[in-house]
Amino acid sequence: MKFLSDDHFLAGVHSYERQLAKLLALLLALVIGLATLQLLADSGIKLFTLQANWFDGSLIKLLDRLLLIFIALEVMQNITAYLRDQVVQIELVLLTALTAVARKVIVLPPGTEQKPQLMAGFGLIAVGLAAAYWLVLAARRGSSATPES
Repeated sequence: MKFLSDDHFLAGVHSYERQLAKLLALLLALVIGLATLQLLADSGIKLFTLQANWFDGSLIKLLDRLLLIFIALEVMQNITAYLRDQVVQIELVLLTALTAVARKVIVLPPGTEQKPQLMAGFGLIAVGLAAAYWLVLAARRGSSATPES
């Protein structure tokens, strides 16, 4: 029963994870490409029509969609970093989360300033993610320091 040995089983699981990550990367690349084409088409139509009014909320929608594509690209970087190094890079995950929170804050609808709990929540999330990122970087710097002889 060689196929039930730990090494053989773990190699199969590892292979499955890598193939699944590749499939997800392809799917995400397709979605990012289609979203980019749709963003370009919608923006082009809006730009070249005589009734273009960017201050009716269209600019915020454009920024929202643009930032969403950037977040998807960061997720793609997470997947490719996993495939390359076979390790989830926590710095990339935290930066992606920070970008997602920043996107949410940037595109908050008018009147949100009347909800202080929501604003405080976003602030706490941003500070928590930034602190986690700082701690990860500090730990990495500390572990890579070479002891003096």
